[in-house]
Amino acid sequence: MPTKTIHEEIPQIIRQATGAADIELIEVIQELWSGYGVILRYALTGAERKRVVVKHVRSPDQLQHPRGWNSDRSHRRKLRSYQVEMAWYAHWSARCDSNCPVPRCLGLETRGDETLIVLEDLDESGFSLRRESVNEAELLACLRWLASFHARFLGCRPAGLWEQGTYWHLATRPDELAALSDQPLKNAAKAIDRQLRESPYQTLVHGDAKLANFCFSADGAKVAAVDFQYVGGGCGMQDLAYFIGSCLEEEDCARREAWLLDSYFGFFHSALARRQPAVEARAVEESWRELFPVAWTDFHRFLKGWSPGHWKLNDYSEQLARAVVRRLGY
Repeated sequence: MPTKTIHEEIPQIIRQATGAADIELIEVIQELWSGYGVILRYALTGAERKRVVVKHVRSPDQLQHPRGWNSDRSHRRKLRSYQVEMAWYAHWSARCDSNCPVPRCLGLETRGDETLIVLEDLDESGFSLRRESVNEAELLACLRWLASFHARFLGCRPAGLWEQGTYWHLATRPDELAALSDQPLKNAAKAIDRQLRESPYQTLVHGDAKLANFCFSADGAKVAAVDFQYVGGGCGMQDLAYFIGSCLEEEDCARREAWLLDSYFGFFHSALARRQPAVEARAVEESWRELFPVAWTDFHRFLKGWSPGHWKLNDYSEQLARAVVRRLGY
């Protein structure tokens, strides 16, 4: 008799994970990028929780990408990203506390290239709002989450995760580098990557810390984060630069840069004092502040090769990148 697919056994897996007597599909929350699966919300009967969110990953029958990047390398990177997310929820996520909340993992199942993750529904847990833009309180809540996350995992080895976090890091993006027409930036790419990798203060980075991956409380004062496919080792500035670029217009990025960095490091000092008081926070700050424009330039390098007409390729990013490239002698 053929083995049942995970899809056929979703109800049974959810019941085992939650103790529910019955379940009902409420909605499809979203399709996963490039057709690799779906995120679903289920209602539970007879369980402590009323709802759960299920992330069901499966390889598509036909590779597709909205921007045409359909290589075998891209496919293998995506499959690896879901293995990393499984490892994150199996071995790491429980280490996050109320200062950097993430959904609690209730169940994991994997068969070949097919995986299922049963998660706490953050809507039910008080993080029901999503934002396409943020006010100052919401922006600060995200900076606090990032600072707390980076302080929590400062010095940790990313066992089972990406050795280098972020979905754009150079080692996994040779095709985008080859497509890059900015020759000085292309020449500097390895040196930029090396500076980030050789920072003496390594932590875990979320790896895709865009605004869409934060869930807000009703008053906007607290956030939780989702989507840990690209979590791994790195410098905290990689998350910070990417997050700022995901939610602020060019003029605000430039005008508020000092305030954003000061706010982040204020939260970071407090979090490190709670978590790792023996670490000299000033030394980490000094090192990471110098790497902020480097981290920004690293993502800029990826974006210019991946999608040359992207809206994030603005004058602020160009100025930061040109200064970094010049400083490196390219």
